[in-house]
Amino acid sequence: MQRTIIVGDVHGCLEELRLLLRKCGHGAEDRVVLAGDLVAKGPDSQGVVHFARENGLLAVMGNHDAFALAHQNEAEKDRSQDRRSYIRTLMPADWGYLESLPHFLRLGDVRPGGPEVLVVHAGLVPGIPVEDQRKEHLRSMRSIADTGEPTSRLLVHFPWAAKWRGPEWVIFGHDAVRGLQQQPLATGLDTGCVYGRQLTAIILPEGKLVQVAALKRYNGR
Repeated sequence: MQRTIIVGDVHGCLEELRLLLRKCGHGAEDRVVLAGDLVAKGPDSQGVVHFARENGLLAVMGNHDAFALAHQNEAEKDRSQDRRSYIRTLMPADWGYLESLPHFLRLGDVRPGGPEVLVVHAGLVPGIPVEDQRKEHLRSMRSIADTGEPTSRLLVHFPWAAKWRGPEWVIFGHDAVRGLQQQPLATGLDTGCVYGRQLTAIILPEGKLVQVAALKRYNGR
């Protein structure tokens, strides 16, 4: 059976991505999926996008990927915006790759008899099919408030993943503050590599978690 390697938020950390795939024993037959936020905050956003497209990696749209697309022309005009400087490094083929990213990927039944695996960047509102979810929630949601409302805010006691009952097993990123999340049908992989922590992958079908330490702290958060 084909292996699938799903990687949490890379945020321009190209060398850590290479190290992680090496540690996973990545081979030509493996399917690799990035859980969004390929760009921003880290040292080499263009390198990550180039690596992804040149090596046939799949990915979903993250909030920072969407931000880059929305501010491409603005960044070209205003070169005083240092936090957007990575946008100017992206090549036409990189923009084409980012523009092609879906908001979710169905990976099928990677475990015989198990739930279908679904990859999104941020979150899902329980009880709503993924096709009917709002794109902003797929890109940015972190919590379900006690009122039942989805929000991008970090409400510590209300992670959306703890309320998810399927039917899909959702693998996601985005929530570096909570870090690794392991719920029955939801697994969060953003472990804050760009903040000096770890880059994390899950290998399917076995469900093995693999991590590499960040080579340095790239962002001060």
